[in-house]
Amino acid sequence: MTIPNGQANAMAFNSNSIAAIRSHGRRLTRQRRLVLEILEESQEHLDAETLYERAKARDPDIGLATIYRSLALLKETGLVQEDKLGEDHGHFETTPSSPHHHFTCLKCGRVVEFESPQVIEVVRRLCESEGLQVTEVRLHLSGYCPKCQESDSNCK
Repeated sequence: MTIPNGQANAMAFNSNSIAAIRSHGRRLTRQRRLVLEILEESQEHLDAETLYERAKARDPDIGLATIYRSLALLKETGLVQEDKLGEDHGHFETTPSSPHHHFTCLKCGRVVEFESPQVIEVVRRLCESEGLQVTEVRLHLSGYCPKCQESDSNCK
């Protein structure tokens, strides 16, 4: 099975990050470094607006367009990944070191990340039996977390 390029390694500001960006003919600018830094520090999946607010607090001269351009390049290089998490807009995180999936609560929006070796095994068997080359695996579950189930009998 071929593991998707972006899921190979979570990279901070090491030589691999710089090499990934340079391989696309670009530099790790101060603004791109700031975007990566904020995503690395965050325990959440940030949307572009929230990322912009946090970046603006550290660098008052940064613009929203710079955030979007930085995110596009960082996604292209495999350093950052985007997930919809059940919404119409993207949420961003640094690419994890191992594949993981997401559950989003439909009521409170809580996101739970989880790993599933079973999903990897299903993909491996499918690739083997059908001669496929999978380039990306995304599994997103939606439902209600225990807290919301308790507070709302309509969730059960």
